[in-house]
Amino acid sequence: MDADVVVVGAGLAGLRCADRLAEAGRRVILLERDEVVGGRQRTDEVNGFLLDRGFQVLNPVYPAVQRWVDVDDLALRPFGAGLLVRRARGLVALTHPLRSPAGVPATLRSGLLRPRELGALARWAAPALARPRAVISGPDRAVREGLDAAGVTGPLRHEVLEPFLAGVVAEDRGETSEAYVRLLVRMFALGVPGLPARGIGALPAWMADRMTRRAQAPEVRLSAGVVGVRAGAEPGVECLDGTSLTARAVVVAVGPEAVAGLVDVPAPQTRGLRTWWFAAPEAPTDSDLVVVDGRRRGPMVNAAVVSNAVPSYAPPGEHLVQVTTLLGDGADPSEDDVRRQAAEVFGRPTTAWRTIRRDDVFDALPAQPAPLRVTSPARVAAGVYVAGDHRDTASIQGALVSGHRVAGVVLGDLGAA
Repeated sequence: MDADVVVVGAGLAGLRCADRLAEAGRRVILLERDEVVGGRQRTDEVNGFLLDRGFQVLNPVYPAVQRWVDVDDLALRPFGAGLLVRRARGLVALTHPLRSPAGVPATLRSGLLRPRELGALARWAAPALARPRAVISGPDRAVREGLDAAGVTGPLRHEVLEPFLAGVVAEDRGETSEAYVRLLVRMFALGVPGLPARGIGALPAWMADRMTRRAQAPEVRLSAGVVGVRAGAEPGVECLDGTSLTARAVVVAVGPEAVAGLVDVPAPQTRGLRTWWFAAPEAPTDSDLVVVDGRRRGPMVNAAVVSNAVPSYAPPGEHLVQVTTLLGDGADPSEDDVRRQAAEVFGRPTTAWRTIRRDDVFDALPAQPAPLRVTSPARVAAGVYVAGDHRDTASIQGALVSGHRVAGVVLGDLGAA
């Protein structure tokens, strides 16, 4: 037998799972098909720019992040606490009154805060802030139905909340679970997302480095793809190079696009996002806020001058701008459309912007329809388990929690055996 447990996939769920198993004294082999750990949480350096695989952020108030990650080690740089919103008359800023009190006058002048709608939105969000577990276990419906019922029907919803959420849940029809969106709103209310100074890939790299420094550390094998998984009395995996491994248990922690090819589970429904990365000789705004188009006159769901928030993402004298759109379900936006809308939104020409890369992330995150399912069974066959955010909630939080939870089930089964 080659190991107690073979973990397939070194994304966040696989790293957390392998770490917990090894910490409990189990012999673990962690297999990753790519040449680096991280899965979608990956950063490439291109001509001095740091480019993540699509625009992503890390919220430091996620409970799993606070428990298992030292955010200070990542040199996390926050975006501004709020949003820039393009309205018919120009860009207006909405900022968090406690974290950016200097922005309160501009927020009040934005024309977006009608007292009745603001009160309705506060009442709608309040249960998630006060009793998040009750939101998870309570009744659920599509978020558009919940906002309608709550009376959130004015410009704050249509020009701010809906455009912003489209970039977060990767759909703009309001089909996502109301409970899930409420939990997201809770996290945005409690914390300010940001990015590590060396890119989102610094998160899995930090996890892997800490894990391999332990006295009892997993064996990590990179560029080690898996083509088959065996269940039964002698679980194991068939590797891309023609070799095989046997273990007492196998944990499949691959992404939603690959899991059904290895184990007998339904392929999760996913949402897609497309991100353009542009090098700009001049920043189109000095703001470090994420930008949405309240007019909704094009494919863009959000944009940001990433280097305003995290200067290390661009070389000296240049600026990194990202523009993200939906992808899939017939959406195939062109660069011309994106540049036109970005020029309108920022009020600055985009002709001098250089395209660095376009990321098409067809499986950016698992869909989260109502009713919200926050966990799926860890064990799917004799000796075979599945972890990932597609088995919990679509987020960094969900991936970490899933890996930890599945490791606990494995340890319980191995102990009982």
